[in-house]
Amino acid sequence: MKILALDTATEACSVALGIGERVIERYVELERGHAEHILPMVDAVLAEAGLALAQLDGLAFGRGPGGFTGVRLAASVAQGLAFGAGLGVVAISDLAAVAQRVARLEPGARRVLVVNDARMREVYWAGYELEPDLRPVDEERVSPPADVRLPGASAAPWAAAGRGLSAWPELAERCRAAGATLHPQLLPRATEVLALARPCVVAGRLLDPADALPVYVRDRVAEVPS
Repeated sequence: MKILALDTATEACSVALGIGERVIERYVELERGHAEHILPMVDAVLAEAGLALAQLDGLAFGRGPGGFTGVRLAASVAQGLAFGAGLGVVAISDLAAVAQRVARLEPGARRVLVVNDARMREVYWAGYELEPDLRPVDEERVSPPADVRLPGASAAPWAAAGRGLSAWPELAERCRAAGATLHPQLLPRATEVLALARPCVVAGRLLDPADALPVYVRDRVAEVPS
């Protein structure tokens, strides 16, 4: 099974190519310029593997939530590559990608709260069960940090993850006080997008490229002056 995954929804710009259990990846953090980097990164992993796009079984991308420009970029690049190569597409939540990374880093955790920075004094967040398989327990939301709902005592042991914790130390401290292990530096990566997409590709659950759409969660792109 050969799958290409990409993600540009946050500061992280990343590509991962899975060939069976082997993963070839590229990762860089950027303030801007993802559009200039993503296609050369795709070319690099394909060249390293000696593969052409048309030889792949599917393509996956981080569909958001995240920065509006980055989420649109990932969707448009995925659409363009998939159309050109005749591939189906899998759209993966960027919050779920962070949760998947926590599942690898902390196998004893039962639940994870993912909090990504949404700017404009808000965060994107959702909760996930980690056992036996990753499963969302909350809708993806955007809200002020004070409105983030923490898992109850029955969720222990649990973790909180994402750059939203770094952006809002008071939220991180609230999670710590409630018993969470903290992973405040994590960003979504194509490696975890790939891992989450693999069962969908194996089962043939792929989207037509035209349906590979971004998910913003928040529908406003600028603050309204008060």
